[in-house]
Amino acid sequence: MKVGRQQGSRGRRLRQGRLAKALVIGGCVAALGFVPSAAVATPGSGVSGTVVAKGTSAGKLKVKTPNGRTDVTFRTITVEPGGSTGWHTHGGQLIAVVKSGTLTRTLDDCSVEVTPAGSSFIEPSGADHRHIGRNLGAEPVVLWVTYLLPEGSALSDDADAVDCDAKK
Repeated sequence: MKVGRQQGSRGRRLRQGRLAKALVIGGCVAALGFVPSAAVATPGSGVSGTVVAKGTSAGKLKVKTPNGRTDVTFRTITVEPGGSTGWHTHGGQLIAVVKSGTLTRTLDDCSVEVTPAGSSFIEPSGADHRHIGRNLGAEPVVLWVTYLLPEGSALSDDADAVDCDAKK
């Protein structure tokens, strides 16, 4: 009998403790409503900004920066109709937005990615990620590209073309 009463009183103490915690947390949340919002943020002044391009990725972007110091370069690239970037690689990742036109990229494994205006993508780094970008459309392709490269690296490195006919 004595054991049963001890367990019952222990259960009541646990429930009372949980109730007390819930009341304390609820009180803290309610108190936050009385904190003036001016203490949280201040309005800006004398600042303006312009969105130059916006693109939405097809999925989650996995950004990796180089080890050590990183050069961050922002560049506009225009590929005229019928033009191409030539086969190349990068020493670090690129984040690109297609502002206008449609970019068609052939990757090292001969897969083809078509990226229309309003889309974004990441180009991975390294010699095993060679690729070529082409404009197969009738209007210029305009890209806004952010390069994340090891300090002092070239924006791109020429690479041998992949013989996709031989891979078929």
